[in-house]
Amino acid sequence: MICVKVHKSYREVVAICDSNLIGKKFEEGIKQLEVRESFYKDKELSYDETIELMQFQAREDASFNIVGQESLKAAKEAGIINDKGIEKIQNIPYALILS
Repeated sequence: MICVKVHKSYREVVAICDSNLIGKKFEEGIKQLEVRESFYKDKELSYDETIELMQFQAREDASFNIVGQESLKAAKEAGIINDKGIEKIQNIPYALILS
């Protein structure tokens, strides 16, 4: 499953991560990634539901914060990112998509 939380502001920020990463912290040099439940988890969606949500939110001009292999695979399938936009910390892939 994939955890999703939509943060409402002047532009929606969609936080998405693999459910097995919730509560974990990754550090590499000066880079840090903390996968907090309060930021990433509102509901859990299936892979296909996540793709649908990303495609809808992309049409609504949302920004995305995505962590984890399954979540990024869904983002690529949804057409909102390619491999060039993906970084890694301790071999955990993540991406920020600002529209």
